[in-house]
Amino acid sequence: MSELRKHIIETFGFTENEFINIQDFFERKKIKKGAYFLKEGSYVRQMGFVEKGILREFLYTNDKEVTKWFSTSGYFAVDLSGFLFNQKAKVNYQAIDDVEILTLSKENYDKIANKVPRWDKLEKMFLTKCFSVLEDRVITHLSMNAEERYNHFFSFNPELFNQVPLNFLASMLGMTPETLSRIRKKKSKHTS
Repeated sequence: MSELRKHIIETFGFTENEFINIQDFFERKKIKKGAYFLKEGSYVRQMGFVEKGILREFLYTNDKEVTKWFSTSGYFAVDLSGFLFNQKAKVNYQAIDDVEILTLSKENYDKIANKVPRWDKLEKMFLTKCFSVLEDRVITHLSMNAEERYNHFFSFNPELFNQVPLNFLASMLGMTPETLSRIRKKKSKHTS
């Protein structure tokens, strides 16, 4: 839980005491490789914080899977609108490898305000952070070509290129696996 503690305190501005007041709201779970944390069409009853492993967020469109994101250690995994508004999930979260996750039920999420008096401000910070990540991804996809998107993502997540299938990475980056292979080959020639 130390990674969660660090993330909540550093990223969202909780004090140590505020974190202590809510830490028991989180439940530790293990998800086996290939199993789902969340399935499209089911009601979103919990959010997760990945401690170890990788969850792939994807959806089905035009009869194919499109990877939206990878939640790795230190990242939350949630269909946010489904979670906040008691709606059905629009995405799937599937374990790429064995995953250890801390889950927070909607019921416990709603209890945080009773434990942390300034929750309205902290929740706003959490939602703003989620929106900012999404906004950055949209801007990246709209303003960068395939190679620039590759370079940008690689600079922040180089380890993923050895941990997840390249077709998933290509999908998330909005390119074909062949384009991703070409870019990787070109990069390896420049570093050799």
